[in-house]
Amino acid sequence: MSENPTTAAAQAATPQTSLPQDVRVGIIGVGRMGADHVERIRGRIKGARVSVISDYLRETAEKVSAETPGSRVVDTPEEVIAAEDVDAILIASPGAFHRDQTLAAIAAGKPVLCEKPLAMNPQDAYDVVRAEAASGASYVSLGFMRRFDAEYAELKDALDAGELGTPLLLNCKHRNATVLPGFNDTMMVYDSAVHEIDAISYFLEEPVVSVQTVVPRTTELAPEGLHDPLLFLFRTESGVIVTDELWVSTNAGYEVRTELVGSKGASTIGQASGRVTTQLEGGRWGGDVPLDFRPRFVAAYDAEVQAWINAVADGSNVAPRSATAWDGYVGAAICEATERSLTADGEVPVALEARPS
Repeated sequence: MSENPTTAAAQAATPQTSLPQDVRVGIIGVGRMGADHVERIRGRIKGARVSVISDYLRETAEKVSAETPGSRVVDTPEEVIAAEDVDAILIASPGAFHRDQTLAAIAAGKPVLCEKPLAMNPQDAYDVVRAEAASGASYVSLGFMRRFDAEYAELKDALDAGELGTPLLLNCKHRNATVLPGFNDTMMVYDSAVHEIDAISYFLEEPVVSVQTVVPRTTELAPEGLHDPLLFLFRTESGVIVTDELWVSTNAGYEVRTELVGSKGASTIGQASGRVTTQLEGGRWGGDVPLDFRPRFVAAYDAEVQAWINAVADGSNVAPRSATAWDGYVGAAICEATERSLTADGEVPVALEARPS
């Protein structure tokens, strides 16, 4: 049977649909976190590949690049941002460089996923907010991976659906097995409590107006100069009280638990069924307590990066529920007030600039 000429002509005239090109990601900083992200994109993220890498130690970048087919190494973050074979930027450099590198990415018109913090102080973070607003587009995602944790999402969905009623209390617990020598109260704020501070924005979506520090008796396991545990009390604009209990010298393992108390009921995430004993060496939680954050949140990191890549590919640049530049600024302002509360009597107010339209 001969081929239908009309059909054949129509097929020939129809352009062939090509597969979408992978998002080409430039990585700035490939220490522990940056190297984790390279491995993640290389092995578990769809629709993306690492194309350009830089690190303060070029030999570190070259080692990571050698394990990442199709990537190349450049000397500076500026070269990563300007590279023609880079569509989006992932910043995992030390926090002191985040402001300038994020501003450069905005100026280049390239989406950026920046690990926390956005900047080292609220003023610098607000610079990023204003620059993004002036650009007329959304470019900045901030790496608060808990927003992409399945249990966090389940609790957020229940709250948004009205299942728990009006929020009254948000109780957070954050525990580590150990911390490095020299870890102090200020680091407790910026390295640990910052995650719960972002959780306030994520779950409650309203400003924090004040914060107070309560200092219990300190464990003998704490490094010299660290009050451990610490309790932070936050008050939101509508009157919700948020407690954040931080205990980072448990000698047991890593735990994050969150309880939302609402007018219709309370819901808790982060705790498996069964008896939990964290005072014993090694920890018990119906089995074992992980030693650090990576086993607990590896799936959240994967989901965060995949959602970012999907947003870059569809042109929205920032995934739904991702922390934004504004969230980074709000977190920086709350952290600054929390640091002041370490040595203050009573509540310390939190001041925020107006959000640019």
